[in-house]
Amino acid sequence: MVEITLIEAITQALAYEMIADKDVVILGEDVGINGGVFRATTELFKRFGAHRVLDTPLAESMIAGLTIGMATQGLKPVAEFQFMGFSYPALDQIINHAARFRNRTRGRLHCPLVFRMPYGAGIHAPEHHSESTEAIFAHIPGLRVVVPSSPARAYGLLLASIRNPDPVIFLEPTRLYRLNKQKVTDTGEALPLDKSFVLREGNDITLISWGSMLSETLLAADKLLQEKGKYAEVIDVATIKPLDINTLLTSVEKTGRCVIIHEAARFCGVGAEIVAQLNEKAFLFLQAPLQRVTGYDVTVPYAQLEKQYLPSVTRIFNVIEQTLEFI
Repeated sequence: MVEITLIEAITQALAYEMIADKDVVILGEDVGINGGVFRATTELFKRFGAHRVLDTPLAESMIAGLTIGMATQGLKPVAEFQFMGFSYPALDQIINHAARFRNRTRGRLHCPLVFRMPYGAGIHAPEHHSESTEAIFAHIPGLRVVVPSSPARAYGLLLASIRNPDPVIFLEPTRLYRLNKQKVTDTGEALPLDKSFVLREGNDITLISWGSMLSETLLAADKLLQEKGKYAEVIDVATIKPLDINTLLTSVEKTGRCVIIHEAARFCGVGAEIVAQLNEKAFLFLQAPLQRVTGYDVTVPYAQLEKQYLPSVTRIFNVIEQTLEFI
């Protein structure tokens, strides 16, 4: 068992499932000969051939429509949009067709597909390359939205997503692609979808996050222990739709205090939905108002101001302090 990066875990999961299931195909812009913009599909073209790893034109709406057609006719396509910000031309196909097939056919047809999208800021990319608009997809009935935060979870969650009979939006944090390595066993064992993961147990406050912001969240938890001697329970949401609210409730009922951290803009973000559900179901357990640390309600800035946009360890720690001090 070797240590691999998150992007290597993605490649490993794709290869495993393509060997195990001949109906799995990959398509997208430059995914074949070039191996994808981040090289997630590198070598797969050579291993499986042009009939299973398909290079497409630069046409996201066409990619989505082709993927949906494949899925309804017995294949299990995994399509890549080069960046989340490029997926918007495909929203008509994703929202009006992929998300509705089970409902439209009263269960006669399923739509087993995965739309993979590199997403998030932090790599000094140009416009449209740093989007964190997961709330758009999470709002749509019929779509499942999954966000891995480590190589092991990327491997297990992608396998589960490909095997799922309904459409999955699989968001891959670009900042984490090659940030850390982790031991991953290539056994084909999937992780459960629709389940949050408790990364660190604690009794003083609950910290909820997903994707790349878990890096800063865990560092803020370390800082809290070192400077204040207090223990934060850190939860990786992992599947933001459908939301595993029970795991979040169990933690908040124990700690009484909670901060939600995400890099997406604050207004109508997924954090707001978590706050609403916790207020509805755990209000009597709360010892302080629920708080959010998020990106700002602006377009993600270019490289020079990118760090100011992303929630920092200091910003997160300051809000944790305020929440703990509330009486």
